[in-house]
Amino acid sequence: MPTDAEITFADHAGRLYARRYGMAPMVGRVLGYLLVCWPPEQSIGELAQALLASRSAIAGAVGTLESLGLVRRFRAAGERMDRVSIDLGSQRAWGFDVTEYREQAALAREGLEVLAGAPPERRALLLEYAAFADFLAQRLPQLERDWHEHRRALREQGLLPDRQGADRDRPPAQAVGADRATAHDPQDDR
Repeated sequence: MPTDAEITFADHAGRLYARRYGMAPMVGRVLGYLLVCWPPEQSIGELAQALLASRSAIAGAVGTLESLGLVRRFRAAGERMDRVSIDLGSQRAWGFDVTEYREQAALAREGLEVLAGAPPERRALLLEYAAFADFLAQRLPQLERDWHEHRRALREQGLLPDRQGADRDRPPAQAVGADRATAHDPQDDR
């Protein structure tokens, strides 16, 4: 049974994700609860009971979180129901997926083609959008390497415990040319 503090935290996460990212509050509530609940793996029914929500609302929120790469569903041996847990094993979950920015840059360039004959001031916004997305795609691999180094140092100092089953201090994926988008398989991170 969740504590009042755990439910309050989940509610705060729901409000943050609704306000900041335009998601349904239940998406943030599920994510928030999964961050503080024990055990860290919960069934849809357990989540619904803890958050006083319908199973369909929980299933929809879990579907959204799965599509964002933030949770995973799995079935333990011998069980007939799925369990859900936080999944921080991918670049996407940590915000290091450069393909998002490559896609945004490509979209901006498509817009620039639409405005090919337009004056520079009309194209300025798309030019800056493409440049910013390219900048992030170029810099994120180094930022990811910096994070892994920083996390390793925190663990060595005893300031950050190692998470069971979490990605170890693997070297981050190598940067790929900005003109190529690559699919990232979260299984590679385990």
